[in-house]
Amino acid sequence: MEHFHDDVIRKVSDSDVRFVRLWFCDIAGTLKSIAISPSDLETAFTEGIGIDGSTIEGLTRSYESDMILRPDPSTFELLAWRGEINATGRMMCDVLTPDGEPAASDPRRVLREALSRAEEKGLEFFAHPEIEFYLFDEPYRPGERLAPIDNAGYFDHVHRGQGQDFRRTAIQHLEAMNIQVEFSHHENGPGQNEIDLRYADAMTTADNIITLRTVVKEVALSMGQVATFMPKPMIDQPGSGMHTHLSMFQGGKNAFHEPGAEYGLSRVGRQFIAGLLRHAPEYSAVTNQWVNSYKRLWGAQEAPSYVCWGHNNRSALVRVPFHKPTKGTSSRVEFRGLDSAANPYLALAVLLNAGMAGIEGEYELPEGAEDAVWDLTERERLAMGIEPLPTDLFRALETFESSELMASTLGEQVFEFFLRDKQQEWQRYREQVTDYELASTFSRV
Repeated sequence: MEHFHDDVIRKVSDSDVRFVRLWFCDIAGTLKSIAISPSDLETAFTEGIGIDGSTIEGLTRSYESDMILRPDPSTFELLAWRGEINATGRMMCDVLTPDGEPAASDPRRVLREALSRAEEKGLEFFAHPEIEFYLFDEPYRPGERLAPIDNAGYFDHVHRGQGQDFRRTAIQHLEAMNIQVEFSHHENGPGQNEIDLRYADAMTTADNIITLRTVVKEVALSMGQVATFMPKPMIDQPGSGMHTHLSMFQGGKNAFHEPGAEYGLSRVGRQFIAGLLRHAPEYSAVTNQWVNSYKRLWGAQEAPSYVCWGHNNRSALVRVPFHKPTKGTSSRVEFRGLDSAANPYLALAVLLNAGMAGIEGEYELPEGAEDAVWDLTERERLAMGIEPLPTDLFRALETFESSELMASTLGEQVFEFFLRDKQQEWQRYREQVTDYELASTFSRV
């Protein structure tokens, strides 16, 4: 590890870095940071940097407020949008207690423990996210309609389009930070865009998602635009999901691949999917953590509302994508229930542990659904054993609260804070009288 420290100190010196930002997340996945000078780097690596954790919701309790940030030197990159003169670097951090133990509330700790559980079985977990978001001309203002930057649709090529310029600049910044982008394009909604990251180990992927969100917002502001990862900002337009391709490797080989099997999917892969399906109601509050998330899930337009899987079925919660017969290493499952506003550390941790429960419990995979599930009748879905996902945050929290798997995955402190915080969000939502209620009821009663 010391040679990583030396590499960072050398890069800081060679690149005229004046500030180093230490990044970490709260339980909701909101990015937090503090800045240190290069002269404090050695101390940061050896002792950590102390912070008052009680000022950040969920990070710690008030009577144990002192916390330590320990930067991960392997994540050091220059912030591309800050320029090369008086440059700024950044590192992702682990949050520790004063005695150097991982903080129970650190989202990176939650994912690291889930990865360790898989590693005990010789399994490595990888992810490849497709991240959707909207661009608007102006920030949200109460009482005013949102104004997307264009009226284009899926894969549209917009001549001299602001979205194209935006994606090009954002991708340049991401790749300057060694985050590899696979695809980018205009999505289905007006002003909606998608950037797909190349697959990486789950911890790197979670770090990259946090970085991408920051890059997207910074580039949007620099262009006089506003970006949002809100799951459903406009009720009559598609929501923003984060379809994520998941795979596991064992001994350098794809554990999900079996030549000659249906869809090339191994028994381990089938058990992993079965785990994702069986525990879906339990983890929905984590993969879809906002009241608004359920407007996306139950708004059709390719969002999954029911717990099922299929091969080429984009209405399914889990899809097994086509792969070329000569490329067994690309066997994977696509989880379509995750939205772009989730905490990626917690979300990947609960998905991994749900899949691992399927492997360890040798769950049987039910029959796949190849029909558009939305088009089936309720009776047809019941006959096929297809259950709905929670229809709102309240129902998701009911199932989450009784889940031993979620409690063990997140740990007591994260589990209890997350539950309490989201129950309060639901209560605040219920206390609103909406424009719909006024328009539909006020004059009728």
